[in-house]
Amino acid sequence: MLQAPVAMDQFTILEEQLKTVTRVMTSKAPIAQTPKELVWTLNKAKLYRYIPAVPEKDRHRIPLLLIFALMNRPDILDLRPGHSFVEYLVGQGFDVYLLDWGVPGPEDKHLKFDDYTLEYMPRAIRKIKALSGVEEVSVLGWCIGAILTTIYAALRPDDGLRNLILLTAPLDFSQKEKLTFGRMTDEKYFDVDKVLATFGNMPPEMIDYGAKALKPVENYIGNYLKLWDNLDNPQIVENWHAMYTWVSDNIPMAGGAFRQLIVDLYRNNRLMTGELMIRGERVNLSQLRANLLTVIAEGDHITPPCQSETLLAKVGSRDKEVYRVHGGHIGIMAGNSAHKRTWPHIEQWLAPRSN
Repeated sequence: MLQAPVAMDQFTILEEQLKTVTRVMTSKAPIAQTPKELVWTLNKAKLYRYIPAVPEKDRHRIPLLLIFALMNRPDILDLRPGHSFVEYLVGQGFDVYLLDWGVPGPEDKHLKFDDYTLEYMPRAIRKIKALSGVEEVSVLGWCIGAILTTIYAALRPDDGLRNLILLTAPLDFSQKEKLTFGRMTDEKYFDVDKVLATFGNMPPEMIDYGAKALKPVENYIGNYLKLWDNLDNPQIVENWHAMYTWVSDNIPMAGGAFRQLIVDLYRNNRLMTGELMIRGERVNLSQLRANLLTVIAEGDHITPPCQSETLLAKVGSRDKEVYRVHGGHIGIMAGNSAHKRTWPHIEQWLAPRSN
């Protein structure tokens, strides 16, 4: 008789836990909530300007452009209120812009690095200059966004790029034994031309599976166990929900750019050897002269540190720094300790160089 209430309580707790799991697995969390306005478009790409949060007299003069990867939405930069890199920057007085590449359609399958770096980025930067009234900009590139910004910075060193911040930049592909994607992209195992002939663009499902397969236990089991073990902690649940919403919403990568990533970079390392050609121009890294901060994630299995470390010896920048962070490819910017380590370091490096 006395055991019934206990059993009922346990049943009620389990029922509530299952409701929570169902909710976060079947619904989308509200992410990318920092107020912004659309200021420019080109094809699928959109340029946003975030609404300032501090008086004009307290803002930094040089605007900052954020550029993320091509196969993920940039919402990870503005994950959720109270845990958003964008929100943090705006609160620190930066004039922040975001270039969202959008979702490529079948008609965009021929888009290449050439288009992104010599057409989309220069036009977006010209718009930023016009809106801000300043002839210099800072650019932050993350993952493949770091590849694009590096190419742009080397090809157009005199276009007013003052500061360049690279996050987990996959630039050097010489140490193939350390590259987790190396075997997957080897021409003996992966026919990139056949895949693109079939699909046009690289399907997001294939990209997502390839990334998750690098750590299958963690991605397919451990991630969900973490949720189950913390169902009594609302903050962890909501953080998990926000991250799951972002991770589950991948987009295709334009076929032309994907082929360059595999053939020119993974297989032939043409950027670092000085052989990469963009619309007939050779990308010479020694021409990159902007103040440079490159952030390396020591535990990154997507972009191992060896892919970012050698850049500083190649560039012409006089002001250059490497910042190493304990954490993974996404965790260093969106993990629980990002607001204590990575964000403040970026802000402290950028602030004196933005006035």
